[in-house]
Amino acid sequence: MFHKVNKYVLAISFLVTACSGPESPSEASISELNVSLVGDETELQRCDNTNQNRTALFGDLHIHTRYSFDAAANTTGATPEDAHRYARGQEIPIFPINEQGIAIGRTKIDRPLDFLAVTDHGEFLGERALCRTASSPVYDTAFCVGYRSNERQGMVMLSSVITTETPTRIPEICGEDGSLCRDYARSPWQDIQSVSNSANTPCEFTSFVAYEYTGTPGVSNYHRNVIFRNDVVPELPVSYIDAPIDSKLWAALDDVCDIKNGCDYLTIPHNTNLANGRMAPYMQLENTTEAKRAYAQKRLEREPIMEIFQHKGGSECINGLSSVFGAPDELCNVEAVRRIGENKKYMVRDYNAEGLVMMTTSSVTKECDVDEIGENGMVGAGCVHPTDFQRSALLVGLKEEQAIGLNPIKLGIIAATDTHSANAGGVKESAWVGAVSGEGSAIERLQPGLLTSGIDGNPGGLAGVWAQENTRDAIFDAMLRKEVFGTSGPRIRPRLFAGWSLDQGLCERDDMITYAYANGVPMGGDLIASSSMAKPSFLTYAVKDPDGQKLRALELIKGWVDDAGKLNAEVIPVVSTDKGADSLCEVYVDNDFEPTQSAYYYLRAIEPATARWHTYDCASIHESQRPSVCTDGSYPEEIVEMAWTSPIWYQGQD
Repeated sequence: MFHKVNKYVLAISFLVTACSGPESPSEASISELNVSLVGDETELQRCDNTNQNRTALFGDLHIHTRYSFDAAANTTGATPEDAHRYARGQEIPIFPINEQGIAIGRTKIDRPLDFLAVTDHGEFLGERALCRTASSPVYDTAFCVGYRSNERQGMVMLSSVITTETPTRIPEICGEDGSLCRDYARSPWQDIQSVSNSANTPCEFTSFVAYEYTGTPGVSNYHRNVIFRNDVVPELPVSYIDAPIDSKLWAALDDVCDIKNGCDYLTIPHNTNLANGRMAPYMQLENTTEAKRAYAQKRLEREPIMEIFQHKGGSECINGLSSVFGAPDELCNVEAVRRIGENKKYMVRDYNAEGLVMMTTSSVTKECDVDEIGENGMVGAGCVHPTDFQRSALLVGLKEEQAIGLNPIKLGIIAATDTHSANAGGVKESAWVGAVSGEGSAIERLQPGLLTSGIDGNPGGLAGVWAQENTRDAIFDAMLRKEVFGTSGPRIRPRLFAGWSLDQGLCERDDMITYAYANGVPMGGDLIASSSMAKPSFLTYAVKDPDGQKLRALELIKGWVDDAGKLNAEVIPVVSTDKGADSLCEVYVDNDFEPTQSAYYYLRAIEPATARWHTYDCASIHESQRPSVCTDGSYPEEIVEMAWTSPIWYQGQD
């Protein structure tokens, strides 16, 4: 249940609260005030169970259904309605497919989610509809006949448009001006909106209208999800074809999504581990401080968070970067699909007299040279760059802040599935049914796949938010202020606060969280320099998944730029237990803190090792039919599940 309150009264209460504390208003308080004044509505919804100290909500902001040109859901027939049904605990169709082409399998999530965003690709909604609608004027063209002849061939035919840096519509089916494809995109886009708006149930379940912006230049990841605050959205998605660079995407969205008219959006980069350096800031930008500052300001406004984990692997960190000083971290290898020095096999497309063929090749993964932009990251190949991984990318942002005064890589953390089978949030290792085409059975999942799938893939993770209530506004606001976290699957609830004088006995206080908000800043915020500052202290706290493993450890990851300008990272053990615990809590003081050095801190909560998904698939197959990965030790039989908070930042003082 919910009731309404006047938003201007609410905004005044935020301001009074922000100004009544011992320090000046925090960035989080100011952000919350600002977003409370957005739009023309004079009232906001408030739930009966609103929690001023915020509640952990779990969801998935990266899901594909049959509206996506490359989705396995095209075969199973799964729709946006199915994705919502699955997220809320109902069964949906899944592989296998019978002789009549009907999905006869069924799958169900272990526990319902709190929120969801279906993010079908915005690029080919019209092209797909034109080639699949018998009454369309181009249904019988050679392109559409070829597109329908084979699912993988159809995917490759369309994807060739977005693997270039100068994408254009296909004249044969879209017309010379592309208008036919735009016209045919309207119906699926309206359906996506309708399903989301109908499923959205304030205070119980939140559904966001969303889509994926799918740039793949050089077969490298440049993808982003676009999430809208409410039901006021553009007439059509702004796609990579319309705006083939991030700065143009935000500018184009600003043109069609005016915050004064109630439209608001944010963007979320994903699986950056496959980016080959293309997620670095300032791509195709004039090399001036003014241009860089304008870019950073817009990104800070519109791109607050990133995915750290999904079915294509982890993007937290990679060992061996020459530009980052620090000891190797064994947890960087959990579900890693990129390792420096590894000879990586991958698949590429080619054409011969018989048409499209897929060929296997290999290359050694190396670090990108200075100013090098690589290729083929989406198939797990090419060079790796510091901005491909969250931990080192945040360091690049700190260094850039010293140069231009703004941090263009100030990103909070979530995780997602990126499932293409509509099974939103289906992350349980023992019950994974696959995410993309070619993963519809145990035998298929145990083979090397395309796009880092198959045995190289995994069930993905979940997005967590600390929100006052389960509504669109509350969750969107949490994402804007970066008070969010990601998990590799379990519903661990981590919290991180920083302050200059946190009570050392805070973990024993009944008002622990209330005190932490009043005397510190939460994940996603800035620890502002103060005349009373000494050594910063951190409240590190996490609660286990109610249905999962006990927690094994909390680690604080610190990154900083030293006085010589070098990039450094350290994993700091905060608390651990051999027996495991329902919750872990510790106040940590950084005695190595240097006020002149810019730094960030984020928390990692860790479970004991448990069985990896493929061991369950191996066990389901008769011993005589098991592939070699079941016995040769080429893939670890265990996985360490974990959760990551968004960072807290500190800007060094001269």
